[in-house]
Amino acid sequence: MRVGVPKEIKNHEYRVGLTPASVRELTHAGHELIVETKAGMGIDFDDQAYIDAGARIVATAAEVFDQAEMIVKVKEPQQVEIAMLKPHHLLFTYLHLAADKPQAEGLMKSGATCIAYETVTDRKGGLPLLKPMSEVAGRMSVQVGAHYLEKEQGGRGVLLGGVPGVAPAKVAILGGGISGVNAAQMAVGMRADVTIYDISNDRLAELDMFFSSQIKTEYASKAAIAEAVKSASLVIGAVLVPGAAAPKLVTREMIKTMPRGSVLVDIAIDQGGCFETSHATTHEDPVFEVDGVIHYCVANMPGAVARTSAFALNNATLPFALKLANMGAEAAMKADPHLAAGLNVYKGKITFKAVADDLDLPYEAWNG
Repeated sequence: MRVGVPKEIKNHEYRVGLTPASVRELTHAGHELIVETKAGMGIDFDDQAYIDAGARIVATAAEVFDQAEMIVKVKEPQQVEIAMLKPHHLLFTYLHLAADKPQAEGLMKSGATCIAYETVTDRKGGLPLLKPMSEVAGRMSVQVGAHYLEKEQGGRGVLLGGVPGVAPAKVAILGGGISGVNAAQMAVGMRADVTIYDISNDRLAELDMFFSSQIKTEYASKAAIAEAVKSASLVIGAVLVPGAAAPKLVTREMIKTMPRGSVLVDIAIDQGGCFETSHATTHEDPVFEVDGVIHYCVANMPGAVARTSAFALNNATLPFALKLANMGAEAAMKADPHLAAGLNVYKGKITFKAVADDLDLPYEAWNG
């Protein structure tokens, strides 16, 4: 199969769909790799590294799309990229369609087969291609939260871990999944006062055993969340409903109760965000303020640590990319129902029900 890797063009996105090591694996399997020039420069791989791995370098993204059958990216295609998609294309990337109706409609119009990293599953019911970026975003959320709590950044002037004689800051983490756990690990390491909120009592019990006395856990009732927001210096939104829009757990009225200079970090922003006041931002302009509270809502957080993120992502996506290239999309999905769970758009139809429901678009199951 001819596999194409365009350079990412989303604002301050430095990751790349395939590293040279991944390219080498695909070329060794007999596939032709077409890589846009400078696609890997954001993680310090020049064109020669791709040539040495067996790829052919082309000058433009248009050439990649024109020549390739499968397009491997990181972030959702931008409008100029959607315009280059054709019915014969297989697109393999993050999509996050539930919060982006124009993208969904563009992909439907293209006729391309679109498999989203974030809804591919595994035998345990996990999301193996979302997991590495959730780990990165969770860990980053505490870093950026601590940074924006600094006074010169507009924050309260609070050190997360406190010092002897001064209590540590309270950190509320909404959601006890992969992102939430990784956020908690970082916050605990910085000696903050950490509480994780979740609606699964079984999950809360697991977290209590895992962290022991290092954190507190609490059931995520509306009242508990309202109280948490009122007293926390840093609130991290880490909720996830696979493929669907994130629930709005924190209202504008709750945010008004927060101390001035507190910080919200919305990891769920790719799926629309879990704070009522959230809207997507970029690494170029990452924060905004509502009612004196700083909001960090960057939609591609892991792009800030592009090298770590690209390697972690490729470790997870490469086996699936190889399967798709070796077998073709339909045969690969028939052979692997977990990969088939990643199918979001097929022949102009939305094939993932949560996306169709959230966007009020017709749903048609794939019957491969």
